[in-house]
This record gives sequence, structure tokens and C-alpha cells, in this order.
Amino acid sequence: MGLFDGLMGNASEVSLAEVQKEYAHILANGERVEKAYKLIRDMFIFTDKRLILVDKQGLTGKKVEYHSVPYKSITHFSVETAGHFDLDAELKIYISGSAAPLQKRFNKSLNIYEVQAVLASYAVR
Repeated sequence: MGLFDGLMGNASEVSLAEVQKEYAHILANGERVEKAYKLIRDMFIFTDKRLILVDKQGLTGKKVEYHSVPYKSITHFSVETAGHFDLDAELKIYISGSAAPLQKRFNKSLNIYEVQAVLASYAVR
């Protein structure tokens, strides 16, 4: 991920093997990482069982909050593609019991359709 993309709040895809190893302590037995995206220090991880949001807090990032969203809790989602002047794509995920959606932005080089396909394969069953 480039520094410019990080400063602009855009997320980029990261290595699955790296994420599987680094976050093994929060994964269930047999749970595997399907896709993972990093936004400066924060991450969101699509596994075969749930969506995990990693929120690193404070100056050092030592304090970490993990949000686990079972796919069955996702009521709907939307994608907005990048345009000529709007250089980022956006994913919105609506969760039952929450009025505001989870919103994530991606840089233009990331295939937002691929992200949508991963989410659809688990949330739409």
C-alpha cells in the first residue's frame, strides 16, 4: 500500500498467508482467511466464517479492538465504483441492529467487484 493511499484513507489488499499467521490467535479452529485489506494500521479480514474488523488504537497501536461480524448478521451491502474524478471505490455493509453502515474505501487499483464477490459468496446464502 502506498503512503498516499494510506493518507487518503484507502485500503489495499494484503497477503493471506501473512494475515493467517498474524491473526491466528483470534481465528477459530479450521477458520481460514479468504481476503484481507489494510487501511493504514486497521484491517478488515474476510474469513470463511465471518468478517473481522481490526481497529488499532492510540499512538503506538498496541491497544487493539476486534469486531467480529457473522455473515448472517449482514442485512445488505453496496459498492460504489471509482470514477474519473472520484478516485476511490466504496463498500458499505449494513448490519442488523445497527443504523449506520460499516464503510470502507478502496484505491482505484483494487478490484471492488472482487471484494463484492467475496462478501456476496458468504452473506448471500
